[in-house]
Amino acid sequence: MEHVKKPDWLKIKLGGSDHFSETLNIVESHGLHTICTSGRCPNMGECWGRGTATFMIGGDICTRSCKFCNTKTGRPLALNPFEPANVAKSIQLMGLKHAVITSVDRDDLPDQGAQHWVDTINKVRQVNPSTTIEVLIPDFQGKFEFVDMVCKAAPNVISHNMETVRSLTPKVRSAAKYDISLSVLKRIADNGLKAKSGMMVGLGETTDEIFQLMDDLRASNCSVLTIGQYLQPSRKHLPVVSYIHPDEFKRFKEVALSKGFDYVESGPLVRSSYHAENCL
Repeated sequence: MEHVKKPDWLKIKLGGSDHFSETLNIVESHGLHTICTSGRCPNMGECWGRGTATFMIGGDICTRSCKFCNTKTGRPLALNPFEPANVAKSIQLMGLKHAVITSVDRDDLPDQGAQHWVDTINKVRQVNPSTTIEVLIPDFQGKFEFVDMVCKAAPNVISHNMETVRSLTPKVRSAAKYDISLSVLKRIADNGLKAKSGMMVGLGETTDEIFQLMDDLRASNCSVLTIGQYLQPSRKHLPVVSYIHPDEFKRFKEVALSKGFDYVESGPLVRSSYHAENCL
């Protein structure tokens, strides 16, 4: 496939502010993993410059190998029992009002890592009682007992990303299934919690498919949506088929809101945790 030139509106600048340096020091000194670095997030400069970061638990090696994701894949190490406390302490040091936590997939564990999620949420709340908590969870292979464990821990927002439209899911995601992801989001909402999801564009999907995904999410009672441009992390990953103009992202937001979403972030550099505190 012919390489598509990146447009000017996608040029980014990493920060060098005091907050950026402080965040880097906290992350490194506590041996933490962040999706900011592992996912090569284009907003790392802005977010770290504001003193915020999205923590990644369960280690930094994923059991899946999705074709869009830059996280390392392979056989993960044992869970770090000190990780929940380290994340909680880091959130305290950063003075976060809203904390976002995600994880690698841990299909190797009997509970898919669900108890580690619960331990982390509980520890973060214990150390930071005034901090709101948002978690971005895997699909737990569609096993509702594990989804329910996280729901029972009662974070303020539970997100699970669809990533792409139905037709592209087998190509983009290594193991996740479109309908299972929808069922996970519905289960979150059925537990009385705010359900959130995210999708990438520029992978070859049609506009009608984007709108259908919005309809499918609303049918699952998902109320918060993020839409961003897919950026190829390396030559080993799926190529960008097209770069979507910012005006189209504005239209996507208008359509999504008209379909009943409570809150929508839509833009070329938007990622799941971008301005996450605004959806509360």
